[in-house]
Amino acid sequence: MSTKLTAKLTPLTARRNGPLAGRARVPGDKSTSIRALIFGAMAVGETRINGLLEGEDVLNTAQTLRDLGASVERTGAGEWRVCGVGVGGFAEPARKLDFGNSGTGCRLMLGAVAGCPITATFDGDASLRSRPMKRILDPLERIGARTVSSTDGRLPLTLAGARDPIPIEFRPPVPSAQLKSAALLAGLSAPGETVIIEAEATRDHTEKMLTHFGAQVRVEREGQNGRRITLTGQPELVPQPIEVPADPSSAAFPMVAALIAPGSDLIVQGVMMNPLRTGLLTTLTEMGASIEQLAVRKEGGEDVADLRIRSGALRGVEVPADRAPSMIDEYPVLAVAAAFAEGTTIMRGLKELRVKESDRLAATAALLRCNGIEAEIDGDDLIVYGKGRPAGGGIVTTHMDHRIAMSAIVLGVGSERPVQIDDGTFIATSFPGFVDLMLSLGAELS
Repeated sequence: MSTKLTAKLTPLTARRNGPLAGRARVPGDKSTSIRALIFGAMAVGETRINGLLEGEDVLNTAQTLRDLGASVERTGAGEWRVCGVGVGGFAEPARKLDFGNSGTGCRLMLGAVAGCPITATFDGDASLRSRPMKRILDPLERIGARTVSSTDGRLPLTLAGARDPIPIEFRPPVPSAQLKSAALLAGLSAPGETVIIEAEATRDHTEKMLTHFGAQVRVEREGQNGRRITLTGQPELVPQPIEVPADPSSAAFPMVAALIAPGSDLIVQGVMMNPLRTGLLTTLTEMGASIEQLAVRKEGGEDVADLRIRSGALRGVEVPADRAPSMIDEYPVLAVAAAFAEGTTIMRGLKELRVKESDRLAATAALLRCNGIEAEIDGDDLIVYGKGRPAGGGIVTTHMDHRIAMSAIVLGVGSERPVQIDDGTFIATSFPGFVDLMLSLGAELS
């Protein structure tokens, strides 16, 4: 077997091969990487970024910023330099902005462009074209932007930015960091205060990075689980160095693989420990997982830690709906862990999974069922009936979804029979080098 594979294999098969061991550094956090590029482009002067995730989603966002007039260049492995044009300073692009598969890049950039007096066309691949954008456009139109052309609020769409942006108070209809962030990015160009009121707190990377770049952002508690975020508009963002921590959503895959491969003892280095991103850690710990935090520290304004993961028995649990915003991207691989647990795991409130790169809720259930694991969807809840080590042996349809693909590979690492995916191409959108990393830790992939 080759010791050097790429994610460009179709199909790709994973099988049991003993314990996983060693030290792993997963790619930089995608949410932080995309925001670092965008805020660097909206600052005045030069921003240096280290540890940037160089996956396709981030690279596509970098190119769209170039198309809008910012200078964005790679200076070394994970090292980037951005020379910004200031808030409201984007130039009208000569061609459409192509985001590939990146929902985060597209939705945040809709907000950034909405506050500029320019017109731009947003597009992406077939998967991104299928994803809804209407709820993002609603607050942007209140701020003063205008949708010139679109079909059912989907890509491709042309957006005319606001010539005289106005601040708004906005209550997102669903807990979504992308929706909140788009409104905040548009609000940067408006005079006065833009206020976002969340019923449930979502990832706060945008608020933290805005503050890091010198914007005035006030965050207050709202109700039991919500927050009121107040942004003072028209700041001059000041360039700041950014150290991108390791992505907890990417770290989830080798972590769960180590939990289910008997005898494994693995350390994943420098993982972001933002409390709004650690829902998976909380859930796995409740399931009995052995996960130890080592060398807790701060990098780039975020708490980070090295995580030591040792295999062991897992038990089924109930995951409350209010935990979903802190782990929305991790549910497919959590479902894999649940398949190896003893007892039933109920994951509640997963409506947002239906509008990801695929209908991720349906795709996750299908992934399990074709490998002999009993699972059902009840409304917006996913129920997995764990019975220890599952049979495996299935061929998983990935639906161009990188997280479904990687979750299936993790399942194959621990199941009785090999698990095959139909296409590994899209893994590179968020986790370049995933296959090589898993091989280096002892997984058998071919």
